[in-house]
This record gives sequence, C-alpha cells and structure tokens, in this order.
Amino acid sequence: MVQTIEILVEGGKATPGPPLGPALGPLGVNIGQVVKEINEKTKNYEGMQVPVKVSVDPKTRTFTVTVGTPPVSALIKKELGIEKGSGNPKANKVGDLTIEKVKKIARMKIQDSLSPDLRAMVMEVLGSCVSMGVTVEGMDPREVQEKIRKNEIKIED
Repeated sequence: MVQTIEILVEGGKATPGPPLGPALGPLGVNIGQVVKEINEKTKNYEGMQVPVKVSVDPKTRTFTVTVGTPPVSALIKKELGIEKGSGNPKANKVGDLTIEKVKKIARMKIQDSLSPDLRAMVMEVLGSCVSMGVTVEGMDPREVQEKIRKNEIKIED
C-alpha cells in the first residue's frame, strides 16, 4: 500500500535530516534520490516554504514527488522582495503590487484553490494583501475588490 508523506520544505534546500529523513527511512527508499528530486522540482521557489508530497510504495521502493505552490503570502513577499508582512497592517504598509502582479500570483495558485475562476482567486489574493499590509495600485486592497465587484476593474481569465 502506498504511503504518503506531506511536508513543507524551503525551495531547493531539502535535506536528508528531519523532518524528511526520519519519515522516509522506515519506507526503504533512497533518501538521497528523494532529496535530489525535491530540490530539483522546488529550485524555482528558493527562499520560500513549499508544500511537497512524497508517495512511496514500500514493496517496490519506488516514489513520486508532487510539489504544490507556496502559500499566497509567500508569493506576495517574493513579488515585493520583502522578508515579512506588516505587523500592523492598518497603520504600516510594506509594499504596493500592480493588478498584473496580483493576477500573476492568482494564476500560480488557481490549480491548488477551490476558487472557481481567476476573478475569485484574484479576490483571495487581495484578501491576503489586506492582512499583510500591502496596497494594490496605491489603493487599499478592499477598494480594489469593490472595483472588481462593480466591474470598474475587469479580470479576464
């Protein structure tokens, strides 16, 4: 029976140490090969925490590595080149995204989301911007959400 291990790793920097090694060791796979494949598949997300699933068939000792996308907040931080969001998002703003960058993040996350379309996913990304202290096109993200609802800003799939 296939066993699946789900972990968060820093993009391109998985190691055979905890939490990966101890979880994979009893399954009999070559931990070095698993780590190499994870690092290869996550190298584009360097500096971000990336969800990874490793499915192992203990009988054949074969494995598959599935990489998710980092959380929306990590993608926003990467786009802005910042370390963290605002500790006080109402008073302190940490950056400003363009609507195009918001759409780019939404497109990256849509396959992992329950959002039915790009418009809904953009609204989710804007919600994350609110809690992180990030403005969009110089506006509070809630204003941008309202303009999208009124079709003043169009989001095309």
